[in-house]
Amino acid sequence: MSTTQGQARIRYVAIGDSFTEGVGDEQPDGSVRGWADLVAQGIADAVGEPIEYANLAIRGRLLAPIIAEQLEAALALGPTLVSFNGGGNDMLRPGTDMPWIIAETERTLLRIAETGASPLLIAGANPTAGLPRGEGVRAKGDQLTSAAGELAARLGTQYCDNWSDPVLAGREYWSSDRLHLAPVGHHRVASNVLGALGYATPADWVIDAAPIPVPSRRDQARYVREHVLPWIGRRLTGRSSGDGRTAKHPTWVTIAPRE
Repeated sequence: MSTTQGQARIRYVAIGDSFTEGVGDEQPDGSVRGWADLVAQGIADAVGEPIEYANLAIRGRLLAPIIAEQLEAALALGPTLVSFNGGGNDMLRPGTDMPWIIAETERTLLRIAETGASPLLIAGANPTAGLPRGEGVRAKGDQLTSAAGELAARLGTQYCDNWSDPVLAGREYWSSDRLHLAPVGHHRVASNVLGALGYATPADWVIDAAPIPVPSRRDQARYVREHVLPWIGRRLTGRSSGDGRTAKHPTWVTIAPRE
């Protein structure tokens, strides 16, 4: 993917929800980084020249708003590579319309491809081991991941399956809310994505974490109080963690390779 011989510079845009925005990988200034930012840096390092990067993902978004609000805006930037992940928030709600999610995913991938950009379908990591009543979400995720793999194979779309990465299921890869990846989890996902694109993982990245103890009863009570109850409150009142938020990189930023 060199820009020599008149080839265009790589222009990578990511669309999705909190997973792609980077929630859980908070920086000292209060911003979030996340796997997509890391992938952009990894690509620039691998090709040895600057790339352009945009990230339109916003936390809390269901699949329909992701497609309605982010897809055409992303394509209007003229990207060469578009990563797409969505449906995770839909799976957390009862009555998930899985056939609709799969059909909309296919429509999105075809729309990206028809512009000449390369679509990259991303399956999110599996958080369900640490979630209350996670079995139901896990069953939906297994179904969606299987369908996504079949869809990507049929369309010839690049695909990165993080859901099936058994290492990422460990609690040490997740932040305190158990729903968003910790920094090491984001690095591991970024490593998986770079591998799917044919790039090496930067040697200085930490993508493995030591196991952490099983939560105590006190830990569980604190978790319910600080994370589960507020989440239920937002659902009951129709609010979202992404209300009032805008994309962190709605236009191109240049990512230079590190020395």
